[in-house]
Amino acid sequence: MSTRVIGTAVASVVVALLVLAFKAVAWWLTGSVALLADALESVVNVAAAVAALVAIRFSALPADANHPYGHAKAEYFSAVLEGALIIVAALLILNEAWGALQSPRAPEAAPLGLAVSALATAINGAWAAVLFRRGRAARSPALVADARHLLADVVTSVGVIAGVALVAMTGILWLDPLLAALTAVNILFSGFRLLRESLGGLMDEAVPSATLDRIRAIVATEAEGAIEAHDLRSRHAGRFTFLEFHLVVPGAMPVREAHDICDRIEAALKAELRDAVITIHVEPEGKAKQSGVPVL
Repeated sequence: MSTRVIGTAVASVVVALLVLAFKAVAWWLTGSVALLADALESVVNVAAAVAALVAIRFSALPADANHPYGHAKAEYFSAVLEGALIIVAALLILNEAWGALQSPRAPEAAPLGLAVSALATAINGAWAAVLFRRGRAARSPALVADARHLLADVVTSVGVIAGVALVAMTGILWLDPLLAALTAVNILFSGFRLLRESLGGLMDEAVPSATLDRIRAIVATEAEGAIEAHDLRSRHAGRFTFLEFHLVVPGAMPVREAHDICDRIEAALKAELRDAVITIHVEPEGKAKQSGVPVL
């Protein structure tokens, strides 16, 4: 795990605290329930950023006797926690919106409060873009999950700012809690989607079909001299992609020659898939299911 990824996770905590401070000030200035809901989500952002940092530090630990495949899956636990926290934040916002709907009130000092909230939203949006770029480059589920969480927060904040501005201009007080509730529903869907993707990583889901097709093509191209490749299995864990398959070679082929074919296949796969962990089981020709080096 690069120091850049860990440094990005540390910076996420700092950014989350800064944004929380701005949003708390915006709520304090206006008394708007929608801005309070936005601030509540930022509390979750801080907790999620801390969880992501802990998970990334833990996943960077080298493999050991108890964890021979490393600790990369730790990031998925962080992503699951973040998805759950997003859902909790949405439910808190819905609760606040319902209470405000029963007794709506006009926001105070709306222009100043909205300006502070807009600044916090701009910071979140810019940092979400950074997290998406670095998280995908490093194949870090924790950073990508944090980016999606912040993106959901940005959507929420934009809706909240528009709603509070509309309330201030029209005097229609129930718009404030209504927009808070609508943005909470959007956050709720984002949390469920993140949970589903993170649990998929914990359940050893196969790599995407497009990636699997590319793997098959590489093996078929590089396995010249072998009879067949079959029983391909794949899974991903954080930045690692695990591949396993059987390679059938002629019974009279020397071990060194069979090993050279395996090395060639592994080199091509690792050039395509960074941090690939590849296991190839070499078998004699009697184990073939068909010919022509298909990957089954």
